[in-house]
Amino acid sequence: MGKNDFLTPKAIANRIKAKGLQKLRWYCQMCEKQCRDENGFKCHCMSESHQRQMQVFGQNPNRIIDGYSEEFEREFLEHMKRSHRFSRVAATVVYNEYISNRHHIHMNSTQWATLTEFVKYLGRTGKCKVDETPKGWFITYIDRDSETLFKERLKNKRLRADEVEEEKQEREIKRQIERAEQLIPSVSGSSQPNESERVLLKSEDCGKIAFALGSSKPVVKEKRDSSKLVFEDGESSNPVKGKGAGGNVGGGVSALDELMREEEKVKERMNRKDYWLCEGIVVKVMSKALAEKGYYKKKGIVVKVIDKYVGEIKMIDSKHVLRVDQEELETVIPHIGGPLRIVNGAYRGSNARLLALDTEKYSAKVQIEKGIYDGRVLQAVEYEDICKAAV
Repeated sequence: MGKNDFLTPKAIANRIKAKGLQKLRWYCQMCEKQCRDENGFKCHCMSESHQRQMQVFGQNPNRIIDGYSEEFEREFLEHMKRSHRFSRVAATVVYNEYISNRHHIHMNSTQWATLTEFVKYLGRTGKCKVDETPKGWFITYIDRDSETLFKERLKNKRLRADEVEEEKQEREIKRQIERAEQLIPSVSGSSQPNESERVLLKSEDCGKIAFALGSSKPVVKEKRDSSKLVFEDGESSNPVKGKGAGGNVGGGVSALDELMREEEKVKERMNRKDYWLCEGIVVKVMSKALAEKGYYKKKGIVVKVIDKYVGEIKMIDSKHVLRVDQEELETVIPHIGGPLRIVNGAYRGSNARLLALDTEKYSAKVQIEKGIYDGRVLQAVEYEDICKAAV
């Protein structure tokens, strides 16, 4: 084997040295010198140059440690901002990427002895969002740039404006409904037929012909519910609904139905999302990977939602807390009369109560409680859009 062969100890040592990534415990931050082994580090500590640096360090150690700590923190956060600005990532992954630079500030020269202490410090100071999991510490960079904050304020302002506009539309629609309800009785009263009139109406349900001769009461053909709106308005208790002997009333009700239908479509487009998790609902774990742990098809309560798609589930039986993606969760249907929450669709976020189930169409009839839609009955809400509320 030659003197400069590829596998000689000298060649291997030279390649390691060129790479620059060696044992961190054999690195002297004051002298900025990397030693190859323990013996080399010991010899360096006994050298005259190192002793001079240690004399300088002994004059004001706190100032030097604080300086290294500030530089380490600044470079670490700068790396987070460049590489993982909008991601939730393990702290060890970020640290390994940071120390890949051979000229980085080493943690053994800062005020933090371990990476865990440094991560907790970032969480306390509000520079990163920190959470501890069974897989270790995870951090998320909090962007505090002026441009980002300005965009966030504009986004929040637009959202508030949209909410105000939606509330104004709801109030206007309610006023129109009230005016229509007041006009319907007056119009139907003026269009009653005389006793001598003979009315011939065809029943839409069974195809029979109904005769009314000399009746003192108007014969009214009830209008079938042809629209597939998911709500039932309060005017269903009004005895006059649909077409009367005159043709004016039917036109008013059709316009009202059309207005409600348009409102429903707008709300459906705005509130239909690809995520549905929210805090305070009961879900069922459907992950077969957790079957060995005994969590498969077990129910739990969502206590926290992370990044819209991941939920922290507190199991009802064992009280254990799991972190599960919404793809591995399933909504739970309460018993008749039980409380629930609408998690998707036009009335997303509303609290309601279950009235009935349609097992053939996989839909439910619910009544909203509280809010501007208080008392409104939704006729056909899909199972996936409702979930049992934790009591």
